[in-house]
Amino acid sequence: MNDDVRNIVLGVIAAGVSAALGWLARTSLWRRGLRRQQAFFGLPDHSESLLVVNRNAGGPELSVMRHDVFALLELSALIKDCHAHAQVVAHDAARQGFGERTEFCLGGPASNRRMAAHLSSLLPGVRVNMEADAAQDRWAFRIDGTDYPLDGGRSEYALLARLTAGERRDARPVFLFCGQTAVSNQAAARHLARHHERLARKYGTGSFALLLKVVNSEAYGPDVVELVADVTRAARTPLPEPAAAGTE
Repeated sequence: MNDDVRNIVLGVIAAGVSAALGWLARTSLWRRGLRRQQAFFGLPDHSESLLVVNRNAGGPELSVMRHDVFALLELSALIKDCHAHAQVVAHDAARQGFGERTEFCLGGPASNRRMAAHLSSLLPGVRVNMEADAAQDRWAFRIDGTDYPLDGGRSEYALLARLTAGERRDARPVFLFCGQTAVSNQAAARHLARHHERLARKYGTGSFALLLKVVNSEAYGPDVVELVADVTRAARTPLPEPAAAGTE
C-alpha cells in the first residue's frame, strides 16, 4: 500500500470516527434534554396523563370552544414529545385525586369544576369573581390584594401553574391553565409550550404560579403575552377569613 492510498484510508477512518463521536454526542444531549423535559412534566416513557377539558360557559355541557381545542392540541404535542400518552376527560368526569398521573387542567372555574377544586385546594390565595351581577368586574382575578379585571380583546389575564401536593417525591404534577377567556387559556398553554425549557431551568420540578397578560387578542390572538408576576407565594397563601358580622 503506497502513501496516497494509506492517507485516503486513514482519512476515511478519521471521518467515520468523527461522525460516530458527533452522533453519540448529539444523541447524549438529546437524551439528556428529553429526560429533563420528562422530569419537568412528570411524564416518563409510556406514562399516562390527563387532559381535563372545560365546557363553553353557558353552552352545552360538552361544548368546547375553538381556542380551547387549539390549546389541547398544543398540550398533546408536548405529551407526545415526552413519549407519553394522554386521555381526554370532561371536567365533571375526572373524579379522582391527583399525584398518580400528570394532569393538564384547562379553563376557568366557571366552566371547569375541576379547576375550581384545584384553585380552592392548591391556590387558595386566588379569587375569581364569578358573580353574575358583577358587571365590569366579572371574571376579574384577585391576588395579593390586587385586582386584574378582564378587558375583552384588549387585556386578558391567565394563570399558568405547575403544582404538586403532599411530600411524595414521585407525585406527578398538575398543570393549570386558568384564563379569563378561551384565548387566554390557549395563550397560557402556548406560553408553556414555548418556554418549558426555561421554566424547567428556573423551577426544576418545583411548584410555581405565573400571572400572564394577553395583549390585544383581537389583533394578535394568543401570541402576544406578557409575564405580569410570579405569584407563587401569594397564590398558595390562604386568604384571611372575613370578619364575622358584628365583630370589631
